[in-house]
Amino acid sequence: MSGGRARGLPERAPSPFPGRLVLVVGPSGAGKDSVMRAARDGLPDGEPDAGRDIRFVTRWITRPAEDEAATVGEAHRPVDPETFERLAGEGAFALHWAAHGLRYGLPVTIEGWLAEGAVVVANVSRTVIDRARARYPGLVVLHITAAPAVRARRLAARGREGEAEVAARLARADLAVPEGGDVVMVANDGDLAAAAARVRDLLLTLVREAGRR
Repeated sequence: MSGGRARGLPERAPSPFPGRLVLVVGPSGAGKDSVMRAARDGLPDGEPDAGRDIRFVTRWITRPAEDEAATVGEAHRPVDPETFERLAGEGAFALHWAAHGLRYGLPVTIEGWLAEGAVVVANVSRTVIDRARARYPGLVVLHITAAPAVRARRLAARGREGEAEVAARLARADLAVPEGGDVVMVANDGDLAAAAARVRDLLLTLVREAGRR
């Protein structure tokens, strides 16, 4: 799925879970949060998100809940670094990672949702993809991206970083493009509604697939 309609889902590897994990990744400025918010809001009334079929994961982050500028409106569960480390040691997180001086974690409760047959959607760092593949075979990597010029313009418009920082973010993005047969790419260069519709179509197709298992 790259700027057009999907030609089919990635072939699913054998998995102990009837549900499917969808990892949302993408470079800074790609508009991941905007696309996913629009896709979620556009789900039909009474459809998956209202029940058990699609679950959107709330991440644990070592950042105050009131720090809206840093989260760009993302709802998260705030936790102090010491508590995060303790929870990680106790196995409370299915996946966790560090980025930009913070710690991020997905609660292990996602495994219960996967066991129920849900499509579980989580925003993650590209650095955890291989670990996630080993732990949750059959997952889908949803790579939301945009042209470098578009990303640069969006990052500059946020006004949180200088030109050098923006350039560094753009350079890092080019070093870590996810690859593999489980990757589905959605371009968010122009019409947000079109990108959200492609994501929504993917999620609903995964729900129908899970229902046949």
